[in-house]
Amino acid sequence: MKYSKKYINLLFIVLLLYACANNSQSVTNIKYETHACIAPATVHYTSNILTQETTTSSPASHEGMVWIKGGEFMMGAADDEGRLDEYPQHKVKLHGYWIDCTEVTNKQFKKFVDATGYITVAERKPDWNGIKKQLPEGTPKPPDSILVAGSLVFEMTNHPVALNDPSQWWHWVKAANWKHPQGPNSNIVGKENYPVTQVAYEDALAYCKWAKKRLPTEAEWEYAARGGLQQKKYSWGNEDVETGKPKANTWQGIFPAQNTQWDGFTTTAPVKSFAANGYGLFDMAGNVWEWCADWYNRNYYQQVANKISINPTGAVSSFDPDEPTIPKKIIRGGSFLCNASYCKGYRVSSRMKSSPDTGLENTGFRCVADE
Repeated sequence: MKYSKKYINLLFIVLLLYACANNSQSVTNIKYETHACIAPATVHYTSNILTQETTTSSPASHEGMVWIKGGEFMMGAADDEGRLDEYPQHKVKLHGYWIDCTEVTNKQFKKFVDATGYITVAERKPDWNGIKKQLPEGTPKPPDSILVAGSLVFEMTNHPVALNDPSQWWHWVKAANWKHPQGPNSNIVGKENYPVTQVAYEDALAYCKWAKKRLPTEAEWEYAARGGLQQKKYSWGNEDVETGKPKANTWQGIFPAQNTQWDGFTTTAPVKSFAANGYGLFDMAGNVWEWCADWYNRNYYQQVANKISINPTGAVSSFDPDEPTIPKKIIRGGSFLCNASYCKGYRVSSRMKSSPDTGLENTGFRCVADE
């Protein structure tokens, strides 16, 4: 059996393959996640990444962190621009916590890897036995030459395209990982102060454990992102992201064919390139999506409506009707690929989800620590 480039890309963007018994199978009717700045789930599969350990040893260093005083807020969208999973607004009460003022950088992640010898998910050969659990029964096993370590990389198109087929701009690239975010010909030399990317949920948890920290809950993330503002669309207020001076690293122009670089960047930006929010936190909108600890469940906000949630940790289990067989974790904040024409992920209440084993060129994380 011959495997086309289209097949390979679709395999590694696992919404695919109704019945890939041969390459003549039409793929035009495959239903894709409509939020174009996030690729569908990828193929790395591990089973030990589902829970976050709480550090009980010596406390974390609070260097580079900001203390967020506890309080109450209304979580969720206050306007009519949200997606269904952002409603209804509901009251949340949180205790105080520390949070990194920036996304974890390449320099910080390298220090962790050098100290521990950790190998990220994207650097490991995919496990077919795990992958096939997420695919339709009968999907043929690809050759070992395809099942190689790598990750998904964004590639700008040379013309406008319909936004219902992410395989046009997301491509599986062999040897793409945190040290080589766009593939083996790229590197992070001189980008020590950029956010680390191509990290899966498991990788973020491993870093947190080493740093004696943890990932934020979705509620902690949103409360911090609001920066003390109430009922506002963005972490800076209600002014549109492209009004006035640049406020976040997002996409300007026609996605995915043209980026005017009005904000000064095509892909990721160094942390602290834009003004901090009211709590002194940087890049709570745009740059890279950030992993949160919670499971994604589209119905969760409806389940907690009309009551006060105290230090919530989110849904008990994952439910994503777009990909019901694939568990998802919450990611927040938007990325350099977000544009108002299709994805305002930089809205402070915007929720997105990703499979825990997925690493992307536009996904990173930041940590929190308890008092």
